Amino acid sequence: MLNSSSSPDSPKRLIFNADDFGLSPATNQGIVQCRQQGILTSASLMVRAPAAAAAARYAADDPSFSLGLHVELGEWEYRASKWVQTAQVVPLDHSMTVRDEIYRQVDAFIKLTGKNPTHLDSHQHVHRHGSVKPVMRELADTMGVVLRGDSAAVRFWGAFFGLNEHLQPKPENLSVANLLKLLDQLPPGITEMSCHPGLDTALKSGYDAQRLQEVATLCDPRILQAIRDKGILLVSFVSEPHNRVAAAGAQSA
Repeated sequence: MLNSSSSPDSPKRLIFNADDFGLSPATNQGIVQCRQQGILTSASLMVRAPAAAAAARYAADDPSFSLGLHVELGEWEYRASKWVQTAQVVPLDHSMTVRDEIYRQVDAFIKLTGKNPTHLDSHQHVHRHGSVKPVMRELADTMGVVLRGDSAAVRFWGAFFGLNEHLQPKPENLSVANLLKLLDQLPPGITEMSCHPGLDTALKSGYDAQRLQEVATLCDPRILQAIRDKGILLVSFVSEPHNRVAAAGAQSA
């Protein structure tokens, strides 16, 4: 399990995690491109999604690429100043049904990958609320893994996202210039930043053009160079440094 220190002298370590792995073949392609050409170190698998098996096969060939479970229980949109549920996997007010579904998705993950997830999170951060939160905490404790936003070892920072709090587009959040600013603000210790890259051009989603913009930014060579220059180590949830950055850090030490 990862350990973190937030003292001023501790190194800055960054996990860049792609949500929605398995959502579609083109989503997978974007995530793989960001892994191979960019700064991605980790992903979270949607086991209910149509391209989940292909995503799991890719991760199996890359042991330093950590693969977590992206629990999916529904979909919500912000309409007329309020949140409206537009899709439901299970009703969230039925605690035992929620528990059964989460464990069903864990079992599906293990069947696809042959192992436990390296970390836990959820679609639209539903694990932060109601009957979902205690089940996810229990799972994280049992497996000895990080639950997003609920760990003393790894802080979560969701600033790299192309929508505002009401799901209105904010493409400037995904620019190279903004990501460089975020890297300047990175604190000591381990930080997870989430992202949603993809190469989908016909995805029925309120987050479609943003996925392509994320791929472009995460693969921009200026980002990797800035990470090297700032002495930031890219790591994954299996706590293995990204080779290119680890080598650059060793050379500059």
